[in-house]
Amino acid sequence: MKEESKLIRTQAARSQNREHSVPLYLTSSFIFDDAEQGRAIFADEIQGNIYSRYSNPNTTEFIEKVCALEGAEAGLAFSSGMAAVFASFAGLLKSGDHVVAFRSIFGSTHQLLTTLFPRWGITSTYVDAANPEGLEAAIQENTKMIFLETPSNPGLELVDLEWLCKIKEKYPNIIINVDNCFATPYLQKPIAYGVDIVSHSATKYMDGQGRVLGGIVAGKADLIKEMMFFIRHTGPAMSAFNAWLLSKSLETLPVRMDRHCSNALKVAEALEASAEVEVVRYPHLPSHPQYDLAKRQMKQGGGIVTFVIKGGFERAKRFLDALEMVLISSNLGDSRTIATHPASTTHSKLSEEERKQIGIFPGSIRISVGLENIDDIVEDISKALEVSR
Repeated sequence: MKEESKLIRTQAARSQNREHSVPLYLTSSFIFDDAEQGRAIFADEIQGNIYSRYSNPNTTEFIEKVCALEGAEAGLAFSSGMAAVFASFAGLLKSGDHVVAFRSIFGSTHQLLTTLFPRWGITSTYVDAANPEGLEAAIQENTKMIFLETPSNPGLELVDLEWLCKIKEKYPNIIINVDNCFATPYLQKPIAYGVDIVSHSATKYMDGQGRVLGGIVAGKADLIKEMMFFIRHTGPAMSAFNAWLLSKSLETLPVRMDRHCSNALKVAEALEASAEVEVVRYPHLPSHPQYDLAKRQMKQGGGIVTFVIKGGFERAKRFLDALEMVLISSNLGDSRTIATHPASTTHSKLSEEERKQIGIFPGSIRISVGLENIDDIVEDISKALEVSR
């Protein structure tokens, strides 16, 4: 089956009730047929559910769908996107290990690398996506992982995955960990290039309607098995209800992403034509400095547009306050169009110099383009640009 069909047809086994839609398995634990079955499941001799902190039919179905889309061998579901990102580090690293990270990453991930992990003896070095040649110079004897977002949040910088995985051939013991949240596995498949694991905030496009929190890591089976030990004993499990909802949402992911992408390109083109805007970033906009890479690596350009409004921070605030239909929120990937000011919200804990290094300026605005009629979206943004002058 093609991937659109897999997302709809992959589901947990039907029960004796012959249900059409997979039921919710709202249970903390599972019953063994006999003592021997319980022993065998705990010994990993046979497969089976034990406790919903470990696995649940709803989370298993969700994981199987994402793995089918990513081309991954195995996966794990988490209570939030940051729980997934944290586990992708903490479940695979130990004290004394070193991480090389591309500088353009989400603010909370930056805090993990620069504030929390150093407490446990895990160090990191940043390299710039605009200067990838510095990657090999940053690799040390104790480097265990390379971490990156592509496209990045919110600057929409890209990393060439084909090039990166060729670099990995020289360092086979280094794990490449890609946050694939912005592109989704419908638009971009890092594992096909040789990436080891990918992480997602399922809260975003996988849900698509701003309803639940969730995260997932998918990739090589041996790495997922190693991470499983970590999560079984720390407990960042996804709830059965959230897994059920996210699995249902994945059935419409391709349809939704097609609309997100077509709308976002038109928003980017409208912004680029405005005299009130200094610069626009959108991967499939010809003016994007990595346009050729984006066309080669991403099926479409995604649903996020970032631009810098003339007039800096005060103008950015006036613009946001002038929006009528477009919502102000730090979330993204919703059916409704959302705008945010990264410098004062999602990336506010970074210094001004750190923000500048990853392309966030006082006038930067991130638009998560929704599924509304494109004329309504463009009209609202255009009016807000006019009113905020």
